This record gives sequence, structure tokens and C-alpha cells, in this order.
Amino acid sequence: MSAVGLSSAPAAPAARHRMSPVVMLSAGFLLVVVVVALLADWLAPLPYTAQNLAARLKPPLTEAGGTTYWLGTDQLGRDILSRMIFAVRTSILIAVMGTLIGAVFGTALGFLAARLRGFVDQAIMMLVDAQAAIPALFLALTMLAFFGNNIVLFILLVSIDGWDRYTRLARGLVISEQESDYINAVEALGAGPSRVVLRHLLPNIAAALVVQATLNFPGTILLETSLSFLGLGVQPPGTSLGLMLGEGRRYLLNAWWIAVFPGLTIFLTTLSMSLFGDWLRDRFDPTSERN
Repeated sequence: MSAVGLSSAPAAPAARHRMSPVVMLSAGFLLVVVVVALLADWLAPLPYTAQNLAARLKPPLTEAGGTTYWLGTDQLGRDILSRMIFAVRTSILIAVMGTLIGAVFGTALGFLAARLRGFVDQAIMMLVDAQAAIPALFLALTMLAFFGNNIVLFILLVSIDGWDRYTRLARGLVISEQESDYINAVEALGAGPSRVVLRHLLPNIAAALVVQATLNFPGTILLETSLSFLGLGVQPPGTSLGLMLGEGRRYLLNAWWIAVFPGLTIFLTTLSMSLFGDWLRDRFDPTSERN
């Protein structure tokens, strides 16, 4: 009886870290999204800007003029499938760049706050509290109203979503790590601040930061699609999932496919990334043991 109990105990952590079927499906869907974004030029059956007014508002699986429109056409006769393939590339690229910029900026501030402490720490945390109190969408709308819309500003505005979380996380982890014996040892051996940060502190907290990035990514892509939906993000003739959703909302009654397919893609992408991020958190955070 005791032998059975001892042999079965070590299997619990492995079972907790094993991917469930839902998480595996989520990871597979995300892989498909990445492949589509990378190979958009080869996967799109038609140019995403090509118009054919004779085939406007055709439902899915319609053939017109020798061309099969698998997901139908929009109000200008453009192929929905081709536009969605390039929209996935645009939305994912903007969301990834926004996530990376926010992660680097927030992590750098967290390191500064933890290493310098004192007035610098207080000033940075006041800035973090101010950012947390202002909704990212409201701040983005305000900035776009004052400075107009261009792609560089748009990516920077998308990156403001969640940088304060990286700052709080990095600050707490660095404060905890720099009190460790190994940090005291390398500093006693004469290691400079940059070596301590880049060779010791950053590698030891990188896993937590990556997990935080996967958890923030759904919010970033939703911010991008929200601004594009309102007409303040990607502008025609470009395309993005939010822009397609915004264009299709006027045709929901007679051409539902224009908005439904982009909306479903947004939903599945954010849901899959949230599920995968939760699994990563459970995998790399030993304090996240669930009952």
C-alpha cells in the first residue's frame, strides 16, 4: 500500500503540466495562424485589393467568372478569403510588435525601479499607477485625435496596453532575485551592474516575462482590432481583421459573411492565446498549483 502511494506521487506535477486536448487544439490553431501570416503571399488565391463589382456580395462557395469564392465577396466584389489571409498577417504583425515594444519598455522600467530604488522607484511606480488608471483604448483614441493616424504611431499606441504589468512583474522579481546569494556572490567577485542584469537577473526572470507576454497578447490584438473597427487603425486599401469587421457591420442582414468570418477569427485567436498562456503559466510558475 505504501509502495503504491510512493510510486504514484511523483506523477502529479507531470500530469498537471501535460497539455489537455483543448490546449493542444489552441496551440495547433495558433500555429496555423502563424503559418498563414508568414505565407500570405502564396496562400491567397486572389490579390486582396482586386475588385469585381459583377461579383459583389456573393455568398460563400460561389463561383463567378471562373473563380470560386470560398468565403464569398464583400461590397466591392473582393475575395473575403484573400482579404482575411492578409488581414491575419497585418493584425498579428501589429499585435506582436506592440506586445514586444510594451514588454521591452515595461521590463526596462521595472529593472530601473528595482535596481535604483528611492526616488526613481517611486516616480516609476507613480507612472505605472497612472497608466493602470487610464483605459488603453481611451488613451489611444485621445492620441489619435490629437496627432492623426499613421502606422508607426498606431503600433506605439497598441504597445501601451499592458506595459505597466511588465513593470510591476519585473520590479518584484528583480527585487527578490537580487537578494539571493548568487547575486551577492557575483557582485562580490566584481561583476558590474550590466553583467549582473544581462547575464544573471534577466535570464532567471525571462520565463515569467514570456508567460506574461502570452497573457497580454489577446488584449493587444483586441485593442488593435477595436481601433481598426472604429476606423482609426489600419486604413484602406490595407486590410486587418478589425477593419474587415467594421466594414461588414453594415451588411450583417444581407451579407453576414463579411463580418462573421473576421470576427470568428479574432475570437478564436484571442481564446487560443489565452488558453495557451494559462497553460504556460501553470507550466513555468510553481506557485500556480491548482486544486
